[in-house]
Amino acid sequence: MTKGIEIENHTAVTEFFFSAFPDLEKGGLLFFILLLLIYGFIITGNLMIFIVIQLDVALHTPMYFFISVLSFLEIWYTTTTIPKMLTNLISLQKTISIAGCLLQMYFFHSLGISEGCLLTAMAIDRYVAICKPLHYPTIVTPRLCAQLTAGSCLCGFLLVLPEIVWISTLPFCGPNQIHQIFCDFTPVLHLACTDTSLIVIVDAIHAAEILGSFLVIALSYIRIILVILRIPSAEGRHKAFSTCAAHIAVFLLFFGSVALMYLRFSATYSVFWDTAIAITFVVLAPFLNPIIYSLRNKDMKEAIKKFLCSQK
Repeated sequence: MTKGIEIENHTAVTEFFFSAFPDLEKGGLLFFILLLLIYGFIITGNLMIFIVIQLDVALHTPMYFFISVLSFLEIWYTTTTIPKMLTNLISLQKTISIAGCLLQMYFFHSLGISEGCLLTAMAIDRYVAICKPLHYPTIVTPRLCAQLTAGSCLCGFLLVLPEIVWISTLPFCGPNQIHQIFCDFTPVLHLACTDTSLIVIVDAIHAAEILGSFLVIALSYIRIILVILRIPSAEGRHKAFSTCAAHIAVFLLFFGSVALMYLRFSATYSVFWDTAIAITFVVLAPFLNPIIYSLRNKDMKEAIKKFLCSQK
């Protein structure tokens, strides 16, 4: 499986082979069709949410602004991995160049961290809206929304850069099989034929990033729930809960699967469970997000219905 060039009696690997994908005769075509349909739904659903929010003046609020940005990021987040996964399902090669692997890792993690930061901003937005409603218009301004969005993207695209630059300097001259469905830090670092003890530091950085965002979001929603429970009317409590339910569902789905993948430390899973967890946050979470934000939201459903009717 190893393809490369001879350098000082060692074979320098020039591409990696994904070993987690089934062959065509072992169900690869079936998985290809299913994944293609899911990817089509993800792109269509998130694109519709983004367009509808831009066109409907009634949805020009901070909450929907953040949802539109999340949908926009989700489109690119899935595009960094799923098209290559589709190719690998029907291809005999199932390979990726080292440069392609580095680019996939960079954009996948940059967009993922940007989404995590954006979910943090959305939690803060809901906290101010429910816990400090009288001050909400003056605190969460359009300018602050733009700054939080820009900060989220800047954070995502800068944090990952040093790790990618470091990995690009490592020599790969041994096995080239990645036991995963996309390029990720740990599987790739295990293939380097040099000391990669710095992987512990990389894991610690990832853990700090995930736990930091998780704690801010969790504390925000705990505070929100406590405030909602003190609302005297049942109707008021129901309205407030329904506003936050979609955000909490997306938060749990995203951070739950990410935590299983990146907060394992020394724990190891089988290739099957590694693949299953990866599919959860690479495919399942982006697939469910448009459903959660459209079906759980009355205003969004009405806006989508109005948009579709105007296209006839």
